[in-house]
Amino acid sequence: MGDTPPIRVYLLDDHEVVRQGLKALLEASGDIEVVGESGTATEAASRIPALRPDVAVLDARLPDGSGIEVCRTVRAVDPSIRGLILTSYDDDEALFAAIMAGASGYVLKEIKGSDLVSAVRQVAAGNSLIDPSLTAKVLERVRNPPSTAPELADLTEQEMKLLGYIAEGLTNRQIGERMFLAEKTVKNYVSSILAKLGLERRTQAAVLASKLLR
Repeated sequence: MGDTPPIRVYLLDDHEVVRQGLKALLEASGDIEVVGESGTATEAASRIPALRPDVAVLDARLPDGSGIEVCRTVRAVDPSIRGLILTSYDDDEALFAAIMAGASGYVLKEIKGSDLVSAVRQVAAGNSLIDPSLTAKVLERVRNPPSTAPELADLTEQEMKLLGYIAEGLTNRQIGERMFLAEKTVKNYVSSILAKLGLERRTQAAVLASKLLR
């Protein structure tokens, strides 16, 4: 590859075997160097900004959070680091979250090895792998959220979504898995929702939501 420096990549996946496989695959390409790896969102969020890779390949679902949240955190510190979300789940909610987190790409784990290498190269070059029409749809959703009851007017779209899950009776852990958020982050959102609605207990929020979100 001449004098061009290698593309520096960081890997985040909670399965060591997967990380080893990804590292071997990427480094075999000849122009990619894996500069760090971790199995938890917490470790990745602190190590990635310190190592400053060109691309962070992030597993969407982790035991202590999500790669999407790591992407948001890292890019808030250093927007030059590009996030490539690797996931087993093909759903709009995850894609919406990835776009909102500033990810440059979103690929399924079934992707061919050669396609993943190509995806890393494209993201490193500053290209987005996310369909522009999907990004436009997300921005439209942000600019024109669905109309809501006056009592809920102060809630953000994220809080509205979370309130809906509270009404369904989901636990913080389950909500975190649905929304690709750490359990601690969900807890903070719940506290914010209760404060905005002037309520003290989660059950009160669930009852109110079930009336107003019909």
